[in-house]
Amino acid sequence: MIAKTEEDFNGLKEIGRIVGLIREELVGKTAPGITTKELDEIAGRLFEEHGAVSAPKGEYNFPGYTCISVNEEVAHGIPGSRVIKEGDIVNIDVSGSKNGYFADTGISFVVGEGDPILTKICESAVEAFEAGLKKAKPGSKKSGLGKAVMATARKNGLTVIKNLTGHGIGRTIHEAPDHIYNYNEPWDDELLKDGMVIAFEPFISTSEEEVFQNENDEWTYVTENSFVAQCEHTIILTKSGPIVITR
Repeated sequence: MIAKTEEDFNGLKEIGRIVGLIREELVGKTAPGITTKELDEIAGRLFEEHGAVSAPKGEYNFPGYTCISVNEEVAHGIPGSRVIKEGDIVNIDVSGSKNGYFADTGISFVVGEGDPILTKICESAVEAFEAGLKKAKPGSKKSGLGKAVMATARKNGLTVIKNLTGHGIGRTIHEAPDHIYNYNEPWDDELLKDGMVIAFEPFISTSEEEVFQNENDEWTYVTENSFVAQCEHTIILTKSGPIVITR
């Protein structure tokens, strides 16, 4: 989507505020002993309270209001009976719509005290997002964001997941540009445009560079021997600087 009008900016900011609020509420409620289903039910109530609709449920009939992934799960984890434990790495991914506008956000974090490497990848994902954000300027190459993400990962002795990417968003949950890579693709020389709305989401990994479909369901992406952390926000690109609507 290219945001052009005041209505566009206000509509995007409103749904960005809502999904950001839900993300933070779920992060705050994540503690040892709670199930991922209980967290998701909180999200469902908040979507209703704010007059918004869960994008995974509304657009794809996903079996949950949010995607909650734990440990070996990287993305699209289905909320259920899994009990959160001390030291788990958890990813909360919230996307939704209101009045025809969409926003998407996610964050990975460690529950309580855990392995220092898990904290490191979570911090590195945020660092990679901020590095890419500096490249998110109209007229710049889209590939610059992925180059910044990969450089951040390597600096920290880590790598990136290459087959999960950011994407355009705005009037639907996934739209052009189809991919915003987390590594440098020199051929990906599309120029970013003023008003372009994107979901930028670095995935930082301890070692593996690809995720795989869980054999037990049609949704969840997992790794074999790595841990992965994500930081995702929805951004409106403008000539005066990027507007992160899901902070």
